[in-house]
Formats: sequence, C-alpha cells, structure tokens
Amino acid sequence: MNSLVKWGLILFVLVSIILNIVLIGIHSSRSPKCSSQRVHPLRGKHDDRSLVFADLTREEYLQVQQYMLKQRDLNIATKQITKPSENFLFLIDLSLPKKADALAYLDGKGNKPTREATVVVFHGAQGCIKEYVVGPLPSPKYHRDVTKERYKTELPITARTVTIGEYHLLFQFLETEVFSKLEKVMKESFDVGKDKKLNAFEQMPRGVRSGDRKTWISFFRDMSGMYIHPVGFEVLINHESVNASAWKVERVLYNGQYFDTVEELKQKYNTTSVKKIVYKESPDYGSLKPKNKPLQIGPQLFYAEGKRFSVSKNHVLYLDWSFAFGLSSLTGMRVFDVRFKNERIAYELSVQEAMSVYGSVTPGMILTKFLDSSIGIGRFAHELVRGVDCPYEATYVDTYRYIDVPTPIRFRNSICIFEHNMGQPLRRHFSDFFHNSYGGMVNSALVFRTITAIGNYDYMWDFIFYQSGSVEAKVHATGYISSSYMVDGSWKYGHQVAEKVLGNIHTHFINFKVDLDVLGVKNVFQTKDMEFVNVSLPWMPDHYAMVPQLVENQLKTEKEAALRYNTKTPRYLHIASNKTNRWGHQRSYRLQVFSFTGDHLPESQAEEKAMSWARYKVAITKHKDLEQTSSSLYSQNNIWTPAVDFSKYIDDNENIENEDLVAWVTTGFLHIPHAEDIPNTVTVGNGGGVLLRPHNYFDEDPSIHSADGVYFGPGSENSCDKNRMACLAQDTCSPVLEPFTYHGFDGVMKFEDWL
Repeated sequence: MNSLVKWGLILFVLVSIILNIVLIGIHSSRSPKCSSQRVHPLRGKHDDRSLVFADLTREEYLQVQQYMLKQRDLNIATKQITKPSENFLFLIDLSLPKKADALAYLDGKGNKPTREATVVVFHGAQGCIKEYVVGPLPSPKYHRDVTKERYKTELPITARTVTIGEYHLLFQFLETEVFSKLEKVMKESFDVGKDKKLNAFEQMPRGVRSGDRKTWISFFRDMSGMYIHPVGFEVLINHESVNASAWKVERVLYNGQYFDTVEELKQKYNTTSVKKIVYKESPDYGSLKPKNKPLQIGPQLFYAEGKRFSVSKNHVLYLDWSFAFGLSSLTGMRVFDVRFKNERIAYELSVQEAMSVYGSVTPGMILTKFLDSSIGIGRFAHELVRGVDCPYEATYVDTYRYIDVPTPIRFRNSICIFEHNMGQPLRRHFSDFFHNSYGGMVNSALVFRTITAIGNYDYMWDFIFYQSGSVEAKVHATGYISSSYMVDGSWKYGHQVAEKVLGNIHTHFINFKVDLDVLGVKNVFQTKDMEFVNVSLPWMPDHYAMVPQLVENQLKTEKEAALRYNTKTPRYLHIASNKTNRWGHQRSYRLQVFSFTGDHLPESQAEEKAMSWARYKVAITKHKDLEQTSSSLYSQNNIWTPAVDFSKYIDDNENIENEDLVAWVTTGFLHIPHAEDIPNTVTVGNGGGVLLRPHNYFDEDPSIHSADGVYFGPGSENSCDKNRMACLAQDTCSPVLEPFTYHGFDGVMKFEDWL
C-alpha cells in the first residue's frame, strides 16, 4: 500500500511538472504589452499657432453666452423649451479669422488674429434671425450684427431651424389636435393607446414657397429602426406663426386617402366610407441585434513599436504631415494648414453640405430634400465605439458644441485618429528578368475620422493622409433608409423592402471645400486629358497610326472652371503653381473625384438655388472671406430664397489666373433601396470622395524616403537591414507570428537555363 502511495505521489508530481511547463509555454507565447515609447522621434514639433482654428472651449462658450445675456436690449433666452415667439440663443460657434491674417500669423509675418465667435439668435419677438460676431475671446467686450454683411439680405424668422422648444409645442399640438381626436382610429389601425405611441418623422422643406412653414409629418411604429416601419398615416401642420395658438392641421393622409380635417377622417372612418388599416403586429426586422452569438474577435490594429503620430490640442503630427483640426456644429469635420514636409498643401479641407432628394407618391417624401447643415452635421457627432467605429487602439478626442442647448455639451471620443494599414501595398515590384529583387512598401496612412448620425442616416467622414503626399476626403453612408407606406403607384419610386414598406429612391450629394495653396496663394487651374491623333510613322511616312496624345488647357475664369455634371469633364484637374519641378513641369496637385451621384434637381425648380453647388462636379472660385461656405444654416427652411446661393459665387466670373483658388467638389451616389438595406444600409459601395494627389509637385515619389520600404534579393530575404518584416516575429512585444519566409526567387525565369 505504501508503495502504491509512493508511486502515486511520484506520478502526481510528474503530471504537475508537465502541466506547469505547458502553461508556462502557453503564457510565454502570449504577447506582452508593448511599450508605448516611440522608437522613431517625431519629425516636427507641435505648434500652438494651430489654435487659431481650434473649436471654442467650454469656458469660451460660457463667456460668450454670459456676454450675450448681459445685452438687455436683445432680451435673449437660453432655455431649451424657449417658445418661437421669444428670442432664443440658438448657436455659438468659432468665427474663423480672415485667411490673409491667419496665413501671416502662421508664417510668422503677422500678429495673432483676434479670436471671435459667431452667435445666431432667433429673434421670434421681432420676426427675424440675426448673426453676431462676439469678441475678443476669452473676455468678450463687443458684438456686431454681421447678418447683412454675410448674406446681403435680412433673414426671416421662418428660415430658422426647428428648435427643441418648437418640437415640444409640435408634439403637444399633435397630442391635443390629432391623437386625442382619433382615439378609435389610432387604436384599431395602429394599436396606439395611453402606453403606446407612434413616432414622427418630418418632410423637408416645409412647404412650396418662401415664407411657408407647413410640414408633412409621417408616423412610424415605435420599434427598432422606426424609419422602416411606416404606418400609412401623415398629417400636414401649418406652424408658420411664432404663436402655437395659431397652428392648424391642413390635410390628413390615411391609407392613401386624403382628408381636409381630422374631423373628416374621424367621421368617414366611423361610417366605414374609408378603406381601413387593420392593425397587424410587425416583426422586428429593423433590429441590429446580432442573429448569431459572436464567437471571436476579428483582426485588430496593432502598433508594434508605438504610435507614429501625435495629437496635441488641435494639432496632429504624422511622419511628414501636420495639420490643425476642428469640428463645426453646422458643417462638420475640417482641417487647416495641412503641410507635407513642412510645405503647406492646403489651407482648408472641410465638409460643406450633405443633401438628399427623394422620390415618392406620398406627401411625406414626395417633396423631401434634406440639407443637413441646416440641422447641423457636426452637431450629431456622438461618441465613437472603440473597436467598431474606429480601431480599438485609436486616439480619441472630445469635442464641445453649443447648438440648441442651454449650456455647452461635451461629446466624448467624437473624433478618432489612427494609423492604418490600408490593406494593399502602396507600391511594389517583383523583378523576374535579369536583376532578381523585390521592392515594396505597405500602404500605411493616417485616418482622421468622425461619424455623424443625422436622423436616419449615419455618415462616416474620413480625411486620409498617405505617405505619397496624397490626401483623401471620403464619405460613406450607413444607417437606415427612409421609407413610406405602400400605396398604388409606389413601385415607381423604389423597391418594396418589407410588408407594405417602400424604400424610396433618393440621391446623396456631398460637397467638400478644398482650399489648396500650392507653393503659395498664386495658383492656376489646369486640365489634362488625352485624344487620339492620326500621325505618320517616322520610319514609314506613308503609314499612319492613331496615337494617344496629351491635351493640356489652362482655364481663365470662374465660369470656364465650373465643370457641370452633365458635360464631359477632363480626367485630370489641377491646381498648379508657376514654379516647376526638376524636369520643368509646373508643380501641382490633382483633384481626382470618385462619385456615383444621380441626376441633380433641374434648375427650373425653385428649391434648386439652395443646392446649386451640386450642379458641378468641381467648381473653382477665387477665394473670398465672405464666400466661406457653399450652403447655410437657413437653406433648409428658406430653400426657395436661400441666404447662400452658390451659383452667385460663379456668376461674377472673376479671373482665376494667378489667384488664391478654392475648389468646391461634389461627390455622392444614387441610392435605389433594396432588400439588402434591411435592417440597415452597409457602407460598402455607398460613398464617394476626392483624392488630392501630387502631380509633378515632387521630382520623385516622396514615399521612396519612407522607413516603411522593404527591399531584398536572393539570399537576403531574412535580413533585417532593409526588411523590417523579417524581424517582426522576433519582436518581444509582437503577437505570436510565423517567422518571415520568402521563396519567390525559386521560380524566376533565367535565360541562361535556355542555352
């Protein structure tokens, strides 16, 4: 017995030792946490001069608010449920400095521009909207009315954005003037009662002529993705008056049938002279809950040697790049003073507008033309989800905004910045003949991102900085489609995507501002393309061949440089300097637009003036400080007489040779919703953008100087000297990786083998 116990103990000890060895091995193979210490030092230094473009701080917002409240003659309120008949402080935002002043300061040739804020007040008591510039910050001492200066006109109160205060009154109006009077209809058709409501979604613009404020409101089930659960009930409310007591219901749509009043619908419903909607429970097809349990995490971003970029305040450094950034409540993401190898490439690259035009047979969508900057694009940049919206290890930045709120709001992690392997080599070549070698470089770029969820749609905005000296401004759309209740004739306007649900056809047009400064502010606009020319062969003069030839032009005026969508556009568009590279070619940056837009709204339509920027694939104008944006806060609700009509920027037809030029770029896509848009739209294939590419700007590809280059020949595949990939598996903080191997030279063609 003692012998058995003895051998049992020995066996137990041996098993324990083996298990410990295995566990130690497993544990040691795991990746230890990498040091965040930077291996390669930054190539530049952070510069606080970038703060001239910085969004207002929380303290600055409060200082401006308190200053405006002290102006007793303005009699301003800041409560979120301020009535339309009162004066409401709607917006505080940074007032950008004049470009010449900013450039002088950035280049060390001038004083720091005065820091100021723009304040928008809805003067309901006076029936107008005013914009004020308040300064200097941080201790405001003055304000001035700049409305006429900026817009050359007065702004009527009907042009205002619908505020939380007005929505509060609208929802009360719907309850007392619609739902409470149609209790039987609501219960039998939609199962609506005291504990179950319908959700509202508005048509815009609000009417058919200037001064209108008549809104068709469509109703949807209170379910996940409500936008794809229409019920077939719509109401037209006239809320032109700033006094809610004067509001009224002008029309009602129920199951494709129109009624002049709520009372008429009620009476005809009770007499069974209408085609009734019978409530039927709807499946939860709009839910984004996974239908399968997640089993594992997908590939993750990994900084093997620490981050190669740095963010300080509103300034970013990345390898040879530097830029300042901000997030406008109205227009969204923007960057300034973009430099590569310390040369300014662009003064400003910014989002301007996101516009959609819908088709439908029902009123809630038939007139809909959304102009998102009038609601606020940047206003809806919420916290980004780590590991989904952006890589887990991205750098996240908080923002503050003051728009339709009583106090500035902090939006945590609403911007993310990360370096990303774009998934393909930036360049490469495998040399098969004669000189066997491999040379390549990973396409690692810096991504600056925010995502805005404006109602049903989510837009992902990316500015991408490549090591080749290129910058890309890109947008992808996701979120939920807008839908309408199926009635006769609906299939002309989209596809059915669920029971009694039509996904409505619509366009997406996105406008970017690209203020390139190519080696200064004296630039020209050039186009390049090709044409086939019939030429005689030098060695056989009597024989001819069609040969592609370069065609170059320099456009001289704004009208010449307004390139419409419905005309053939040269394939190469350049903002060029008068300086040349080593080979005698003008140094320039090319605008390469990626777009799949639908047709633009015909110019015969009154609403088109508010979106006239969408006529053009690219339009080049002479820079003016008073032509800051292509759209405005007031375009949506005064779409027929817009405060900013972009076409007027071009109508004066100014000279654009050797001037400070701005490119306005339009991109987007046509969306014909389909079954795969349920539950919601994917980003794949739904987007567009513009790529800014150096064209003869350098004497060679600047990425050839990047430390990311890889080069090896036969016998040196595993050398770390010019191939860091060969040593990655040996790195003490790397994930568990297979050792680097390469056998590509084994099968190369050798001419000597043929002899």
